Amino acid sequence: MKNILLLFVAIVSFSCSHAQKTAFSKEALSQTLLASDGNQVAFQDILKKHKGKTLVIEVWASWCGDCVKAMPKIKELQANNPNVAYVFISMDKTVDNWKIGIAKHELKGDHFMANDQMKGVFGKAIDLDWIPRYIIIDKTGKLVLYRAIETDFEKINTTLKELNK
Repeated sequence: MKNILLLFVAIVSFSCSHAQKTAFSKEALSQTLLASDGNQVAFQDILKKHKGKTLVIEVWASWCGDCVKAMPKIKELQANNPNVAYVFISMDKTVDNWKIGIAKHELKGDHFMANDQMKGVFGKAIDLDWIPRYIIIDKTGKLVLYRAIETDFEKINTTLKELNK
């Protein structure tokens, strides 16, 4: 009986921790990210800039093999959805590596870097456990896809088609 109860608690905990959210936490919104121009920008201000547009956020790093492998897919996504805004948030350890990665992969969109990488305050605030990670926000600012990874491009494409009908 004790083992069944522990299993139940584990399943519920796992399910809740991976649940679809409809909004970012206050902690996530208040975190600042390094912009490509060297300024610190609050995450909530990045989101406000794109209010009224469908937004795809990709959390990535130049050292991440899965991120690099997914670059052609994100470019295809951009080509097929030109009216969607794109924000790239890097988990790189250095500004130099981040900027080299942007140039090397010719990433089009707004670029920011977390100040404390994946396991830092921002990463924890958005429940970051894997990169690349894709988040989709609709025109009203609601999170419609919170936990997509590089194997979820079919789901990402379908979500964008639904939002842009």
